[in-house]
Amino acid sequence: MVNCLFIYYSIRPEKISGREKNISSHKKYLFFTALFGVGLFNTFIYLAGHYTSAINLALIGTTASPVFITALSFFFLKEKIKTLRIIGMALCIAGIILLLSQGSFSKLLQLHFGKGDLLILCSAFFFSIYSILVKKKPATISPISFLFVIFISGTLMLFPFSMIELHNAPTLQWTTGMYLTIVYLGIGNSVIGFLCWNGAIAKIGAARTSLFGNLIPVFSTIEAVILLNEQFTIFHLISGIVVIAGIVIANLK
Repeated sequence: MVNCLFIYYSIRPEKISGREKNISSHKKYLFFTALFGVGLFNTFIYLAGHYTSAINLALIGTTASPVFITALSFFFLKEKIKTLRIIGMALCIAGIILLLSQGSFSKLLQLHFGKGDLLILCSAFFFSIYSILVKKKPATISPISFLFVIFISGTLMLFPFSMIELHNAPTLQWTTGMYLTIVYLGIGNSVIGFLCWNGAIAKIGAARTSLFGNLIPVFSTIEAVILLNEQFTIFHLISGIVVIAGIVIANLK
């Protein structure tokens, strides 16, 4: 709901007129975009966090999405999958695995996959469908209005389930940190993140955009070193170089 309020006050009500009146003629498209991008994707990724480790979340979510999106782009958008893109994708996956395993084969073998890992895999698949649908966004609907509609729709879809959870779950102890987290998730992670992602898909396609998602573990590592004073190792450097090299190769013409 934070993201919906942020977008609403970013645009004047009179702007949702004129060319935006045709939103009603794309109700079916917007419904399914909201269902996969907001309702199912967010629900499954947060549920997965209760049943699996952060390492598995990063490993499965980051590596599975580009594969799903590339496959769906090939079948439904007829995007050509060139050899360089496949090589670049393989390098990105190798770099992420190196980052998460710290170069230790034994650590890699210690990764266990269970219920939560299946949930994050489903989440990645739902987000892939959302990314394909974004490519089909009607040109007459502006990016801001598009986000506003799907966030409102997704919120309404999740509202009954949130009421059930509030009724059955233990009472939350609200803190300043929790409020700030919700504000960040609502504005930064949702509005700004989705807006940039959708804009990238419109310009370079879903498959190419998905490869840049492999930078998430790299940025997370840098932030952990700066903000949490975690140790920076040679494996962080090598894996970052490998991921960036993979993205560069995948985008070579």
